[in-house]
Amino acid sequence: MIALPRNNIRLEDIQAAARGAELRLSPRGYRLIAAGRKTIMKILEERQPVYGVNTGFGALADKAIPLEKITELQRNLVMSHAVGCGNPLTREEVRAAMFLRANMLSKGFSGVRCKLVEQILTMLGHDVVPVVYESGSVGASGDLAPLAHIALVIIGRGEAFVKGRRMTGARALRAAGLQPYVLQPKEGLALINGTEVMTAVGALAALRAERLLGLADLAGAATCAALGANPRVFRPDLHALKPHPGQQFVAARLGRFLRGGEFDRKRVQDAYSIRCMPQVHGAARAGVEFARRLLEAEANSVTDNPLLLGGSAVSGGNFHGAAIALGLDTMAIALTQLAAISERRIFRLLDPKLSGLPPFLAPDAGVNSGLMVVQMLAATLVTDCKLLAAPASVHSLPTSADQEDFVSMGMNSAVKARNVCDKAETVIALELLCAAQGLDLSGKRTPARLRPALRKLRVAVPVLKQDRELYTDIANIKSLLPELAG
Repeated sequence: MIALPRNNIRLEDIQAAARGAELRLSPRGYRLIAAGRKTIMKILEERQPVYGVNTGFGALADKAIPLEKITELQRNLVMSHAVGCGNPLTREEVRAAMFLRANMLSKGFSGVRCKLVEQILTMLGHDVVPVVYESGSVGASGDLAPLAHIALVIIGRGEAFVKGRRMTGARALRAAGLQPYVLQPKEGLALINGTEVMTAVGALAALRAERLLGLADLAGAATCAALGANPRVFRPDLHALKPHPGQQFVAARLGRFLRGGEFDRKRVQDAYSIRCMPQVHGAARAGVEFARRLLEAEANSVTDNPLLLGGSAVSGGNFHGAAIALGLDTMAIALTQLAAISERRIFRLLDPKLSGLPPFLAPDAGVNSGLMVVQMLAATLVTDCKLLAAPASVHSLPTSADQEDFVSMGMNSAVKARNVCDKAETVIALELLCAAQGLDLSGKRTPARLRPALRKLRVAVPVLKQDRELYTDIANIKSLLPELAG
């Protein structure tokens, strides 16, 4: 159970909420929200002009809104900003975004009512998941379009999934025993102005990326064992001379994985994709760690605008997703390097001139093509990763009549990073497939620390003795990755 507000959120908390952890508003949360609401009502009574409360939005910020139209203003804001398109985000991504937004609102800086946060938490408790699309956000003022699609369902419009079934927002609320929420001053803006969607997508991707880092070490070690590569390049004193923590960690891990194996100790040097694994895998770890730090800082941030500080409303720019964009662009590059070096090891395993193993690891090569086309799949996936690794964070385009003249493109970075992670996972699965086959054909003794994972793999994917449909093998290994990572 997670009590809101929470000020020390970690990526694991976001994942727990995404997967159905119980959420509740704490007594402190009720007090903070009530205090913020009191400030908003005071501002309205005094007729102070405050952006988004009694003015228009964006380039229309200088348009005063009469009191009798403020409720209409908030509703119109939500409807007009729901312009998302493309593929829907996953159930877990949307739930994670709703959790983060509810947590931010519960800190009392936005001026909403307790009922609004309760509505979000009840929706999560009944697994009412709005249909939110990948495209539409430029990452400042936050994730306007994606958050507007969440807000639509809160007010009984839009569409939602309820326990996997897609339906109208109104019907989804009825399934949860809720009525459409009637937005009051500031509440529409408070629902859509922030970075929670890009943070949610990035957070869940970063957890997968961290798992993939370990799997890449496992796959690389299995390839080393199959090729008989010399493990001396992983000795600690060598890596002590280059004090990158990730590099030293990976070198030590590879050394442990390979202890007790059979190797060609006369070989002077192995290829870069073998002996530079600590340097490359270690750098990827640094990139993913950088993304985690920025994501966790953002998850604990207040990203609305304007914010209530010292009894007044202050307009700023906490909705800007520059940190998320930079962090997730870095993570996408890191995972692309991880996939690219893995593909080079796959190539090496399949070429008999480089591996000393049967061509394409095929028994009776010629009649059988073996794993020939596995490398082709890896090559196309790595190419996809390289295309997606081009940073979105440097591609600002002005919006809203140049009022919003420098935006983050953070949601683009988040979706790209998640998609790179998907493809890199498949490449690592392909290397595990090839390395296991290579070890079986080599006749070499499997190092003890690799045996448990390879035994699990062989239960799911038998040794290739003659050609068969490999797409099922690939799917089986991908489904096994969480278990192998453990």
